[in-house]
Amino acid sequence: MPQLVALSVSIAVLGALGTFAFLHLGLPIWAAFLAWACFFHSGGDAAALKSTIVCNIFGALAAWVAAVVILAVPLAATLTLPVWAAVVVGATVLVVCLAAHSKVLSNIPASFYGYAATAAFFLQTNGALALPKLTSGSLANAVIVVPLSMVIGAVLGFVSGKLGAAMTASTPAAA
Repeated sequence: MPQLVALSVSIAVLGALGTFAFLHLGLPIWAAFLAWACFFHSGGDAAALKSTIVCNIFGALAAWVAAVVILAVPLAATLTLPVWAAVVVGATVLVVCLAAHSKVLSNIPASFYGYAATAAFFLQTNGALALPKLTSGSLANAVIVVPLSMVIGAVLGFVSGKLGAAMTASTPAAA
């Protein structure tokens, strides 16, 4: 079987099974698909799996810190919320970029995927952008549910790559 077809089949099967599981568990499947794509974008190998997971989580943590600071530090009343949010987001993305000096955090796109997915979760999920939710130990907390989904997505990417390679290797060569 041609490599692209084998990889497509493995992604389709795992994507369907993953979607069923994520919807059943109430996890954001879109975060998993972002991490899955990030895995392949980052090289599609064991090193890509590691950098995807570490940097997706780092980006999610940075976005969570930004949200907590924006909500907990009362400068929004003085600066207006858009200005205060811009300052905090600017500072946290600066940290994300400068952290790339460390080899383990050098995958800036993966960190930004984690940051964006986390921000999307708490901006688009009703009630998620509130200190009680952001500081809870539940799946209502963006810094728990988004990284969990992204780790699963990155692992699904890794498994789909291995499965696709196995289906390619197991196909007899044409005579």
